[in-house]
Amino acid sequence: LPTATSTPTPLPTATPTPHPLEIAAMRAREYPGSDIVIESVLDPGVNYNRYYVSYLSEGLKIYALMTVPNGEKPVTGWPVVIFNHGYIPPDVYRTTERYIAYVDLIARSGYIVFRSDYRGHDRSEGQAGGAYSRPDYTIDVLNAVASMKRHPDADPNRIGMWGHSMGGYITLRSMVISGDIKAGVIWAGVVGSYEDLLYNWRRGTGSSLDSQPRPGSWRSTYVDLYGSPQENPEFWNSISANSHLHEISGPIQLHHGTADTDVPLAFSENLFYQMLAAEQYVELYKYDGDNHNISNYFSLAMRRTIEFFDRYVK
Repeated sequence: LPTATSTPTPLPTATPTPHPLEIAAMRAREYPGSDIVIESVLDPGVNYNRYYVSYLSEGLKIYALMTVPNGEKPVTGWPVVIFNHGYIPPDVYRTTERYIAYVDLIARSGYIVFRSDYRGHDRSEGQAGGAYSRPDYTIDVLNAVASMKRHPDADPNRIGMWGHSMGGYITLRSMVISGDIKAGVIWAGVVGSYEDLLYNWRRGTGSSLDSQPRPGSWRSTYVDLYGSPQENPEFWNSISANSHLHEISGPIQLHHGTADTDVPLAFSENLFYQMLAAEQYVELYKYDGDNHNISNYFSLAMRRTIEFFDRYVK
């Protein structure tokens, strides 16, 4: 059969062994987590304590920032928000330097906040292999969920998830893999289907490109291996969270600035309509002229975020 490349390409049919990114394969895995170890006590917040902690994921020691409210613990434990940060170059990322205001506002609202330093970030063990071509970061986050479920201060039945940008991709995936997450809030999320990730997104453009994957990228490697989404829709749907929204674990709230030059607004808009088509609860807030961090409307977006968690998690 003629192929588009000079090297022989396997026929684009379902792969013989489950691909590690497949949602079904990720559901079949175990995410045992571990006990959470307090590595050091950090300066406290207004009404909460802050800790530098660690837990285990696939045998790797993963570090995290954890906040715990002051005051009398509820009988069932404190509600939890697992906080998934966006892409920061792993060698630049520092646990205590990013997302300070975000974590503070959620923490002071009466939640344990748990922000994982995915593998290869700051002091976390393992290699930082990227989020979209490997399941590693999602595995680290699902082990964080499992670790919080066994933590004595946490309520295992009141766990929500927050994600920004790449962390939004991890949040959406986690919610179609695990039934433990009651609700998700996603800011400027990379929540397009894999077809969108292939053809309609490059970081720093924020617009639809409809361009071919760059040679040598994971995108071109995957298209060479599995065929395009048109040739092999079964494979691409099997790894895309968007194809599994009918099984999502809870409602989602989406936030996106209309002037975001890092992630297209269309990703959040499309997910909104896909959630409605799957008969799932979803909210979408668009912020006129705002950027990837929703800097101009930060206070409003955070108020909506906390109100949503109060409604569906707390």
